[in-house]
Amino acid sequence: MILTDIIGPIMVGPSSSHTAGAVRIGIVSRKLLAEEITSAKILLHGSFLATGRGHGTDRAIVAGLLGMKVDDPRIPHSFEIARERGLDFSFGGIDLGDNFHPNSVKIYLKGCSGKELEIVGSSIGGGQIRIVEIDGIAVNFSGDFPTLIVHNIDQPGHVAEVTSMLEHKSVNIATMQLNRLNRGGNAVMVLECDQEVPAEAIRWLAHLEGVIKVTYLSLADPVPSV
Repeated sequence: MILTDIIGPIMVGPSSSHTAGAVRIGIVSRKLLAEEITSAKILLHGSFLATGRGHGTDRAIVAGLLGMKVDDPRIPHSFEIARERGLDFSFGGIDLGDNFHPNSVKIYLKGCSGKELEIVGSSIGGGQIRIVEIDGIAVNFSGDFPTLIVHNIDQPGHVAEVTSMLEHKSVNIATMQLNRLNRGGNAVMVLECDQEVPAEAIRWLAHLEGVIKVTYLSLADPVPSV
């Protein structure tokens, strides 16, 4: 049992699920995009949609996208700060279905270089989250580890190339997931690691034949705060 299971996270309230978890989804989304966000379309599901405004979920998500931490006293003012920073954001509702946690959100992000990312995140209690979908493909990771996400064509050899590279770089794999839309179609590898993956290794992966996209969640560099 970890300490947050007992006393919860140090945060700006009122709710660890609807506020702290929402901030963390925003932070992880920002890190996964890995560049300054210029626009965000935020679609709330379930309880996030029904009671999120009262709990400040909307402001919490925007705060995370700006780089605020869960205990930042400026979270209630995130909308105003976002507008000052030129972040274009909008909210709406979505029904993701019964297979998704009621505290879930789908976020469409666009960065300063034109890079785009689609993320579904869920706040599962005590400030803990799961990222459950990236660019339409199911994933499942916490954001608590350096995480490598490789989108590739479903062909033999890609798993071996990725795991061999990590071994060569002395990066230990904590968990590994393999998902695909259909046989021979688009697939995704999600690897939570015990160490950071070197930037040159990520660049090498991105240029492999059959690799569509590489996304990386680094915990080494702090998210810049506004």
